[in-house]
Amino acid sequence: MFTGIITDVGQVVQTELEGDLRARIATSYDVSGVDMGASIACDGVCLTVVAKGAEPTNWFDVQISAETLSKTNIGHNNWTAGRPINLERALKVGDELGGHIVLGHVDGVAEVISIEDEGASTRMVFRAPGDLAKFIAPKGSVALNGTSLTVNEVDGDTFGINLIPHTKTVTTWGQIGVGDHINLEIDTLARYVARLQEMST
Repeated sequence: MFTGIITDVGQVVQTELEGDLRARIATSYDVSGVDMGASIACDGVCLTVVAKGAEPTNWFDVQISAETLSKTNIGHNNWTAGRPINLERALKVGDELGGHIVLGHVDGVAEVISIEDEGASTRMVFRAPGDLAKFIAPKGSVALNGTSLTVNEVDGDTFGINLIPHTKTVTTWGQIGVGDHINLEIDTLARYVARLQEMST
């Protein structure tokens, strides 16, 4: 479980197909304090640490299944060497919950369709997969590339958010462009509310 508050921007060092896709990610985390088998959200995807090391810099390896590739932007060939990715370690009991409950189970991939500066902030509009649009509501929460963000408005299958300068500085959002594919996790509460509504009709 995560909060959607990014704590590091890592970098893909290399990827290799060995049945599943294996990726090595450089990080500023002290990997001596990262357990084997630990969960780390990588651009919002909950992945398991299968190896780690500190030479030439701190790094950890993860394995990515075919199912995960089909549901995330990793499957859009976005994970190549040098790509920066948002990282968040799993929530610990007693940690501050600064964003919202994020599971790291990406539901689908949204596309950036417009970016416009509004004062010091940046407004971005996304197109969500049609089957997920019903779960996105104004003033609700979404996780985009692992970042907890508040929805400003919804229009059919499109929705908008605002990014403050701090968020763009401490995450990969300052490098996102129109046409990019973004990992989307809908709010868990929205999922259950929709399910209850289905069962009551």
